[in-house]
Amino acid sequence: MSERPTQLRRIWPLNAVLVPVLVFLVVVVGVGAFSAARAPGQALQERLSVTEDKLAEAEQKEGVLTTDISAASERISTLQVEVADLRNKEAVAAAELAAKQKELDDARARLVELRARLQQAVKVLENRLVAIYKSSEPDLLTVVLESDGFDDVLERTEYVERLEDQDSSIVGRVRELRNEMQETVQTVRTARDEIARREAELERTRTGLEARTAELASARAEQRETLGAIRIHKEELEGDLSEISKQIEKQLAEIGDGTLPAGPIRGGSSGFIWPVDGPLTSGFGFRWGRMHEGIDVSAPSGTPIRAAKSGEIVLAAYSGGYGNYTCISHGGGLSTCYAHQTSFARTS
Repeated sequence: MSERPTQLRRIWPLNAVLVPVLVFLVVVVGVGAFSAARAPGQALQERLSVTEDKLAEAEQKEGVLTTDISAASERISTLQVEVADLRNKEAVAAAELAAKQKELDDARARLVELRARLQQAVKVLENRLVAIYKSSEPDLLTVVLESDGFDDVLERTEYVERLEDQDSSIVGRVRELRNEMQETVQTVRTARDEIARREAELERTRTGLEARTAELASARAEQRETLGAIRIHKEELEGDLSEISKQIEKQLAEIGDGTLPAGPIRGGSSGFIWPVDGPLTSGFGFRWGRMHEGIDVSAPSGTPIRAAKSGEIVLAAYSGGYGNYTCISHGGGLSTCYAHQTSFARTS
């Protein structure tokens, strides 16, 4: 970029001088200064601007997709960790379920044993009741009345009490076995229900996580496919830009050697000047579905670019779709930037 110190002090009015303004100056290689070449050069400039906009849009989509793919990959990694953790829990649960199953098997075996013992106890009780009925065993009052003396009373009383104790023991054992059998049945049912509940819960959780992981992996694969197509499209657009630039250079070669004067200075009362003397080919604002954050001014290749106002160069570097790119700070939060320069140069 070239600057003339006497010209940096002149100012051209802008519509929004109270906020930072970016002026993107497009120096078109190969657009001749002669009226005969002006129309073809402007057409190429328009093609160049359209292609650059498409390239910027593709780069924006590429950035969004790259971010989405990265986020999906992170989520998949998180889900995979959750699935692995769940599988560890399943292993622990499997051991617990095995213990529950053994408890269930033991309870069932105990139930079979209790049923057999209960049947035996009931049979003993039935036999005892039959024996009592057949023998007409006396009660305690009858024994006392029919005794021959005190010693005989004691002996007969002890006998009756032993019979009663034996009968009570049989009845108590039957009752105890019946209660134990009922408790065992409840234990078996509880263990069985717990096993079924935990198995179903683990299955639902694992199935849900695996389905979510598969869904994210599918979406990521689709995004990667789209990203690949966008990158191919980007390469095609970059090829178009290169071809347009070559056409512009060819026009310039046909017109002359490309060494041109800076042209007259057009300025205003607010302190800014036009960087070059050329037509405005694209203004500030929305176009082709996106914001154009500057203006495009057409000028022949090699035309020196003046700073719109004196200031300090804060950036001079190649910048993607902008090509050679320079930014100048004018103070007060205001800067102007200049893109698509054929080379860097300055005068102080």
